[in-house]
Amino acid sequence: MARATPIRLTNPKFIVVFSLVWATLLYGAHQPLYDLLDYWLFSFLGVLGAIFANSTGAGGGVIFIPTFTQLNFTEQQSIATSFAIQCFGMTAGAVTWSHHYYSQKRDLRLWQGYKRIISVTSISSALALTGVFVFQVSSPASLHSSFSWFSLLLGLFIVLTVFLVKPHRERSQIYLFDYLALVLIGLFGGAITAWLSVGVGELLVIYLILRRFDINMAIASAVVVSAISVWVAIGQVHQAIYWQVLLFAGPGAVLGGIFAKTLVTHMSATRLKIFFAFWLLITGSLGLV
Repeated sequence: MARATPIRLTNPKFIVVFSLVWATLLYGAHQPLYDLLDYWLFSFLGVLGAIFANSTGAGGGVIFIPTFTQLNFTEQQSIATSFAIQCFGMTAGAVTWSHHYYSQKRDLRLWQGYKRIISVTSISSALALTGVFVFQVSSPASLHSSFSWFSLLLGLFIVLTVFLVKPHRERSQIYLFDYLALVLIGLFGGAITAWLSVGVGELLVIYLILRRFDINMAIASAVVVSAISVWVAIGQVHQAIYWQVLLFAGPGAVLGGIFAKTLVTHMSATRLKIFFAFWLLITGSLGLV
């Protein structure tokens, strides 16, 4: 069976597409280039957020939202800009992970539910996201408060899974119970994502880990679902995007999304979960102080 051509940063097609997208952002910023250079440090934020997001399955908003809050962005700017950056980073990660699946994991038993998990969860998430925006369902609390509690509770939950869930043989079979859970995760997580720019990916990866699916498959599935979800959302919030930030953070997120898979394949499942939980506990705790 022929293998797909690896995705490389030096691939001419990638360079052309990357350049066209960046030029479009530059035009959309409506500012002279010398003024925009003041925002170049956001490139590192994009790289960091995308590496974190695509190596854990969480949305990049886990990094972006606390940063934007400290910079006094409005809630609308924070959410919209976070979605926009994730459209770059999560898409790059989704393409990279999907290439990994089709070139190396497609015939493995532990990855046999990959496409079904993504399909069921993505459709449910898209429906929930669309419903929240169309019917203008408001978040039950402010962005700062909701995000802090979400991060703290999710971090604590991950810690519990590390120390209380005993290792067993990884499963591959998806049961009816799992399909129902995936629909609920998509609906509930999609609604949270509409309010916080994160949610569905985090819930999905935790569920799959608890159900003892392969850790890399769980992360890959969550990354692809998150990528689809942010693209569904961006059409509803694009008016509030902080274009100057996106101009530099977006390309940085592409690089982070591509390199993240390498990080995952060299770390153990336990280390990944501890690393993820540590960041969530810090951001959640600081947000509630």
